[in-house]
Amino acid sequence: MKKNTVLAVSAVALIGLGLAACSSAPEESSASAASGDAAATCPDGKIRFGILPYEDPERLEPAYQVLAEALSEKLDCPVEVSITEDYAAEVLAMENDQLEIAQFGPLGFVFANERADATAMVSFGDAEGNPTTYTGGIWVPKDSDVQTLDDLEGRTLALGSPGSTSGDALPMSALVDAGIDDDVQWDYAGGHPEALLALVNGTVEAAQINSQTLATATAEGTFDESQYRQIWESNEIPNDPITVRGNMPQEFQDAVAEALLGLDADAVAEVSGFLGVDPAGPLIPVTNETYQPLFDLAATMGLTEADV
Repeated sequence: MKKNTVLAVSAVALIGLGLAACSSAPEESSASAASGDAAATCPDGKIRFGILPYEDPERLEPAYQVLAEALSEKLDCPVEVSITEDYAAEVLAMENDQLEIAQFGPLGFVFANERADATAMVSFGDAEGNPTTYTGGIWVPKDSDVQTLDDLEGRTLALGSPGSTSGDALPMSALVDAGIDDDVQWDYAGGHPEALLALVNGTVEAAQINSQTLATATAEGTFDESQYRQIWESNEIPNDPITVRGNMPQEFQDAVAEALLGLDADAVAEVSGFLGVDPAGPLIPVTNETYQPLFDLAATMGLTEADV
């Protein structure tokens, strides 16, 4: 209503005070342009930021709130953090235009790219600004007679959750390559921490534990590495990308990427800690091509969104 009033006053001025009306037109035009810019970088008055549940959500949320608040200040737009139920829910939310930006696991990103045209913008760098990676692993108790992957035949193995890069696809790929995927009694524990806990509690004979979860649990004293052995380790995996939905305006995509790259290392330090990056550095630029090995893995294993 206020905007309509301003337009009415401008119309009266145009009739009675031609020159004055002309002089006010650029101001109105500038205001409209500013409003348009704000709408482009702050759609619907907020930005919804999805996070995959790779750790306990109650622990993840405070860390991501710090990052979100710093991003909000850069963009002058509220950033709403949403820890999704699982990997599939996050991909679905972006596909249904319920998330503008999201952090995916590398394999989850493959499916988000296919279904929502998610585009990789940034990832987590070290203190020197270099790219960081992590590895998947399978661990057994130190006194176990399991020495190699082949020895897992007939044993129980805890995996993380469906669609996880290091908690599902890579260890399963290793079992397939060893020809024992049908002979291992594997099951999903519900996440990385849950798989580690299953091993610590002795409810399984082996478990997937990636280097990120290992670092966090070791630092917190919930896992004594000296009491366990790693019998398999994956190749290095590029750290999680923060992505933008592909159907967002290019102006929005560029503004968010620039803002993320401009965040201080302190703003992402808590999140970086969960991802095994210590000491933390700033976010660094990545592209879809950074994650090509995961696209290749999905193709090799015949994985589809139904596997997430």
